[in-house]
Amino acid sequence: MPTTPTRLAARRTPVIGGLSSLDRLLPVWIGLAMAAGLLFGRLVPGLNTALDAVKIGEVSLPIALGLLLMMYPVLAKVRYDRLHTVTGDRRMLIASLVLNWIAGPALMFALAWLLLPDLPEYRTGLIIVGLARCIAMVLIWNDLARGDREAAAVLVAINSIFQVVAFAALGWFYLELLPGWLDLPQSALQVSAWDIAQYVLIFLGIPLVAGYLSRSLGERAKGRDWYETRFLPRIGPIALYGLLFTIVILFALQGDTITSRPGDVARIALPLLAYFLLMWGGSFLAGRAIGLPYDRTTTLAFTAAGNNFELAIAVAVGVFGVTSGQALAGVVGPLIEVPVLVALVYVSLWGRRLFTEESTHE
Repeated sequence: MPTTPTRLAARRTPVIGGLSSLDRLLPVWIGLAMAAGLLFGRLVPGLNTALDAVKIGEVSLPIALGLLLMMYPVLAKVRYDRLHTVTGDRRMLIASLVLNWIAGPALMFALAWLLLPDLPEYRTGLIIVGLARCIAMVLIWNDLARGDREAAAVLVAINSIFQVVAFAALGWFYLELLPGWLDLPQSALQVSAWDIAQYVLIFLGIPLVAGYLSRSLGERAKGRDWYETRFLPRIGPIALYGLLFTIVILFALQGDTITSRPGDVARIALPLLAYFLLMWGGSFLAGRAIGLPYDRTTTLAFTAAGNNFELAIAVAVGVFGVTSGQALAGVVGPLIEVPVLVALVYVSLWGRRLFTEESTHE
C-alpha cells in the first residue's frame, strides 16, 4: 500500500507532545506518590492499621475507592454505541483470549519456577498474580497510549467473565496438576467462583454502570458534543488522581514490609519484570502481525500484560494469610507493574510510527 501524505503526517505527529502536562509528567507524579506513601507509612503512627481497618473482602476500602475513581472517567469516555465494531473483530478477540488465558499464566508459571526454584511461597504468589488478568489499571494505560477505548472495555469484560469461571480451575492446574506431572512440589488453592465474582462486580461493575449511565444520560440531556467537549475534560483528571491516590495507599500499607525485606523484593521483582516486558512486547508484535491497527494493537498489548493485583492480593491473603510470602508477592506485583507499564505507554506511543493505518481512537 503506498504511503500517502496523510499517513506520513500521522506517523510524524508528536503524540507524546500532545499529552497533557499531567500525563507527560506521570512518571514523576508516580515516583512522588511512592515516596509519599513510604513516608506516611513510616512517620504516621497507626496509619497502616487505620487504613486497613475497613475492607471490601480482603481489599482495603481506600484502595477500593482509588480504583473506582480511577476507572470511572475512562469508562465514561467509552462510546457504547460502537461496541459492536469490537465484538465483530475476531482476530483481536481470539488473540486476546489466547494471550490472556493460555500464554500469560503459562509464562508466569515458567518464570516463577525458573527464577524462584528455592522460594516456594513467592513462587506460588507469582503464579496467582499470573492467573489474575487485568480489569482495572489497564484502562488507564490504554487511554494514555491512545488505545481503542471501546476495545478495552470489551476485552476487560471478557477477562472478567473468564476470571469468574476459570480462575479456580487454572489455579488447580498450575499449582497442583501440572507440578504433579512434572514431579515438582505442589500447592493447593481453595477459592470460590463467588468470591471472585464479588471482586469483579465491585471493581468493574460499579464504574462500568456509572460510566454507561453518564454517557447515555449526558448525551440525552445535552448532546454528544457537550458531553465530549465539556463534561469529559472536567472528569478526565480524576482517573489519574485516583491512580496516584491508590499508589500512595499501597505504599503506606506495605512500605514497611517492602523496605525491611529488600532482597526478597528484588527476587520477586525479577520474574515480574521479565513477565511484563515479554507479555507486552509479544502481544504488541502479535497485534501488528495479524494486521490490527495501532489503537487495537496497543489495547491488545496492555490488556494482555496487565494483571488484576487487587484480586491476586485478596486471594493470597485469604488463602495463605496476610503475613505470608504469597501475599508479599501479590503486593510487589503492582509496585513493579505500575512503573514498567507507565514506561511502556511511552514505548507504545513511539511505536505508533510502525503503523501505516491511522488510529480510529479519538
